[in-house]
Amino acid sequence: MAEMGSKGVTAGKIASNVQKKLTRAQEKVLQKLGKADETKDEQFEQCVQNFNKQLTEGTRLQKDLRTYLASVKAMHEASKKLNECLQEVYEPDWPGRDEASKIAENNDLLWLDYHQKLVDQALLTMDTYLGQFPDIKSRIAKRGRKLVDYDSARHHYESLQTAKKKDEAKIAKAEEELIKAQKVFEEMNVDLQEELPSLWNSRVGFYVNTFQSIAGLEENFHKEMSKLNQNLNDVLVSLEKEHGSNTFAIKAQPSDNAPAKGNKSPSPPPDGSPAATPEIRVNHEPEPAGAATPGAALPRSPSQSSLPAVVVETFSATVNGTVEGGSGAGRLDLPPGFMFKVQAQHDYTATDTDELQLKAGDVVLVIPFQNPEEQDEGWLMGVKESDWNLHKELEKCRGVFPENFTARVQ
Repeated sequence: MAEMGSKGVTAGKIASNVQKKLTRAQEKVLQKLGKADETKDEQFEQCVQNFNKQLTEGTRLQKDLRTYLASVKAMHEASKKLNECLQEVYEPDWPGRDEASKIAENNDLLWLDYHQKLVDQALLTMDTYLGQFPDIKSRIAKRGRKLVDYDSARHHYESLQTAKKKDEAKIAKAEEELIKAQKVFEEMNVDLQEELPSLWNSRVGFYVNTFQSIAGLEENFHKEMSKLNQNLNDVLVSLEKEHGSNTFAIKAQPSDNAPAKGNKSPSPPPDGSPAATPEIRVNHEPEPAGAATPGAALPRSPSQSSLPAVVVETFSATVNGTVEGGSGAGRLDLPPGFMFKVQAQHDYTATDTDELQLKAGDVVLVIPFQNPEEQDEGWLMGVKESDWNLHKELEKCRGVFPENFTARVQ
């Protein structure tokens, strides 16, 4: 009998809970449709918004703190491996071996201590802080359900009072249920009205304590680590002094023939033929009247032979008033500054927008760079003769090309 009674109570509770859910659902539908008024508390709703914001911020802080701890652990492992490597390469007869080993041991202990203190003073505090939110969140949800129950009981009581045929017994029972629902709701509401603002205000002190703990622990850690690093440095300095004559000097790789960083480096011709460097010659022939003094010779410096062909050609034109093969420098049918012609001996595929695309046999009119500092060794500036005859526009046609893909023809 007791078992049956127990089952009966359980069944009764289930039925009661189902009925409550149905009543709440109906009430919410009526409220959404505007057929039933809803009790509003804007102050409490603001508290709930603050609570949700505080929970979101705390959850993110906890996640980022765990990530930070994982990074500390990873750095500890990396530091440990590095010190193990140092101990392996540190030969037994070298001075300071014991000191280096002791420093590595202290380094390991310092990392362990730092990680553990972060867990104790930051992470556990963080977990405790967030531990109070689930219960409060559950109580907020329960308050919401009890508010719906209160509104439903209120509407039921009001409908009985305004009915044409009044049933005093039903009205009395409805009033009793209304008072009961109101009491349950108000008890929960009062507690949360006091608790939520207090929790919201506590966040400031919590954030301050948490970040102060992290900052203080990190500061002390780096101070102690700095001392260990200085001790290790002193040990290595002593080792260097004793074996100074065997110190390995790191020298830069020779780069006499390498182009400057960022400069173009011309590719060798396809057939491996030697670069077709234009012959540097100075015009010593007499000039027409009005030109430079007849027979004037180009001054030659000791380093002239190492200058690029284009520089020498341009210098020659300046002194003698002409460049060999460039008697048309001032003619209107040639580009301004024209110096000499070259012919492509091999196809060249442009690899940049400022380069000329060449086919074997193309004739190129060589002109000086607008800014001589932009000229890379082994490259010339020019315009294909066919493009110049067609467009007569340097801006659209000129480009750079590798000198060793061409041969001087004029």
